[in-house]
Amino acid sequence: MPDSSPYRSSGVDTSAGDRAVELMKAAVTKSHSSRVIGGVGGFAGLYDASFLTSYTAPILATSTDGVGTKVAIAQAMDVHDTIGYDLVGMVVDDIVVVGATPLFMTDYIACGRVVPERIAAIVRGIAEAATSCGVSLVGGETAEHPGLLEPDEYDVAGAATGVVEADQMLDPSKVQRGRCGHRDGLQWAAQQRVFPGAQDCGRSGLGSAGHQA
Repeated sequence: MPDSSPYRSSGVDTSAGDRAVELMKAAVTKSHSSRVIGGVGGFAGLYDASFLTSYTAPILATSTDGVGTKVAIAQAMDVHDTIGYDLVGMVVDDIVVVGATPLFMTDYIACGRVVPERIAAIVRGIAEAATSCGVSLVGGETAEHPGLLEPDEYDVAGAATGVVEADQMLDPSKVQRGRCGHRDGLQWAAQQRVFPGAQDCGRSGLGSAGHQA
C-alpha cells in the first residue's frame, strides 16, 4: 500500500534511510572496539569508560569539524567513499594535537535526497578511516532536507572524543616552525589543477573560509 506517512508527504524517504543503514552496518561494526556497548542503530552510542580508572588525572578532549569545500570535489567527481577519510582526519588530528588518544566519534550527514548507496559509501569511508586509526564510530545521523539542498548535494561533519593524562597534554608552546596544518580543499585543487574553476573559488564564495593553519 502507498506510504502515507507524514515523512513521505514532506519529501523524506525513511525507507531509503533504513536501506542505507543496512548497507553501512558491516563497516561501522568493524570499527567498534571491545569498549563499544550495543550495535548499530541505537538512540545513543555507548562506550565503556571504566578503563579511565587506570589514569591518574584523565582529561577528555573533544573536537567537531567538517570537510569544508572538499565535499564539492567529491560531488564533482561522483566519488563518495573517500570523503570520510578527510572527515576523520580533520576531527581526529584536533584530538591528537593536544596529546590525547582518540577513542570514538559520531558523524552527521545532511543531504537533499537520501540515495542509500551514496550515503552508505560516505559512512563506509568514515568507518574505514576510523578503523585505520583505532577510533570507534559509535553513532551518526543522516538528515534529508528536500527543498533546502539540491537532490545530489550533501555535507558531512563529525565529532570525536579522546583522553590524555593531565601531565602529558601538549600546548602551543611546543609548536615548532615549519609544521603544516590543514588547507582548503578547493584552494589545494586550484594549485594542483585537478578541479576546473577552483582557482575562482574565493571570488565565487565557495572556498575562502576553509580550516587552515
